[in-house]
Amino acid sequence: MSRVCQVTGKKPSVGRNVSHSNRKTIRRFLPNLKKKKVFNPKTRKFEMMTISTKGLKTLQKGMK
Repeated sequence: MSRVCQVTGKKPSVGRNVSHSNRKTIRRFLPNLKKKKVFNPKTRKFEMMTISTKGLKTLQKGMK
């Protein structure tokens, strides 16, 4: 499973950990991804999606 949201396209970003002694090491910021069953109105079926929590909020907002 790739760590990419199927709705928003969010993917891991890169940053740095900075210690007290100011040493910098590379780290990754991973998106908050969940596997959810989402109803697709075109096919009238539920589909499993890898979706970020922000993308899930966006989908729920569009359904109202």
